[in-house]
Amino acid sequence: MAAMQRNKPEWVVPLGLLAAAAVGGLLVSPRAPTVTGGPISSGDTAWMLTATGLVLLMTPGLSFFYGGMVQRKNVISTMLQSFISMGVLSIVWVVVGFSLAFGDSWHGLIGDPRTYFMFRGVGGATHPDLAPTIPLALFAMFQLKFAIITPALITGSFAERVRFSSYLLFITLFSLFIYCPLAHWTWHPQGFLRQWGVLDFAGGTVVHLSAGFAALAGALFLGRRKVHLDAEATAPANIPFVLLGTGMLWFGWFGFNAGSALAANETAVLAFITTNTASAAAMLAWVLFDAVRGRRPSALGASIGAVVGLVAVTPAAGYVSVGQSIFIGAVASLVSNLAVHWKSKSTIDDTLDVFPCHGMGGIVGMVMTGLLADKVGLIHGDSTVFLRHLEALLIAGVFTFAGSYLLYILTDAVITLRVRPEQEAAGLDLSQHAESLGPI
Repeated sequence: MAAMQRNKPEWVVPLGLLAAAAVGGLLVSPRAPTVTGGPISSGDTAWMLTATGLVLLMTPGLSFFYGGMVQRKNVISTMLQSFISMGVLSIVWVVVGFSLAFGDSWHGLIGDPRTYFMFRGVGGATHPDLAPTIPLALFAMFQLKFAIITPALITGSFAERVRFSSYLLFITLFSLFIYCPLAHWTWHPQGFLRQWGVLDFAGGTVVHLSAGFAALAGALFLGRRKVHLDAEATAPANIPFVLLGTGMLWFGWFGFNAGSALAANETAVLAFITTNTASAAAMLAWVLFDAVRGRRPSALGASIGAVVGLVAVTPAAGYVSVGQSIFIGAVASLVSNLAVHWKSKSTIDDTLDVFPCHGMGGIVGMVMTGLLADKVGLIHGDSTVFLRHLEALLIAGVFTFAGSYLLYILTDAVITLRVRPEQEAAGLDLSQHAESLGPI
């Protein structure tokens, strides 16, 4: 009973916020769109409905990918951390997130929270800048799926030691104060990085770079697990889960990248092909590089390599050729493989190597985009876009790392982030959720 009373306040506030959103949904009257674009294209709309569903599938895929890698006693908690993001971010996005990311721009830094508050004005009409051939509501839902998976990606860095209630608070704050500003800077027509000419086709900076640096900050803030301090070897709970998650991620990534063309056109087809090719090259590069260094080719290595290729090609997917995507995937795979090796020699406890894979993969992808992008990259154009990409990487990296670290401090001040030692030893499945993984 004492434990229930001690824990009760940390759940009353989020329940109250959900209740407020529910009541607000009744009280806020819908508003017709004030700006409309051209006619709706049924083909584009059909494709974007499909792509939106594909991107959502990536989050359950990520839960299997991460869940299979952790210790058996933490599989459920790790998978739930991805799944719960679909619930939390869906509400945050409808209430104010979409407005902050894509509302009327304030000096290219952030959107006006009143523009689409509670999805007012988000309906079936097109928008000349954001959604010229599809309903704005469909564009908003497509973008929601990116907002969902980004904080879920971070969880791999502090897996096996984070309190569930504090995690919910952190992902809410991260989405409002890190993700939405980055999305506005990069993808809103008046965003300052967009105005600089920075190219991020589907989220190299907004999704993967931000998740990578936030993950690094989280690993540093929460500190090392006992098994890491004691240098204990831990086996992944379920390699088939990792393979299943990889397949779901690869499949969903076609919506992630090809869908970012926002139309059923030749750019979507190019992004579709480069996505598949880069992932294939990265998977092979990871396995072969391991073999050359005397390691056995592994299912885990193949899975990680495939995902690194998907990460790296994301910002470039619609701007580079198929041949160039092989180069991008292979280079990113080698860089991330070495980064994982170097990290393993350090004292940083990034549990599932989020920064070496997603952070470094996003960095390689953005550099390659500035280098290889058709007509404007360093090789095919001049140095302007390439230099802007380097500036964007510096700005986004510092903003995300420092901002996330401050959010960890704030979250920890409200609800202690790290579980107690005895809870970590018992595993988060039991200590946080009173559940356990049965026979597989």
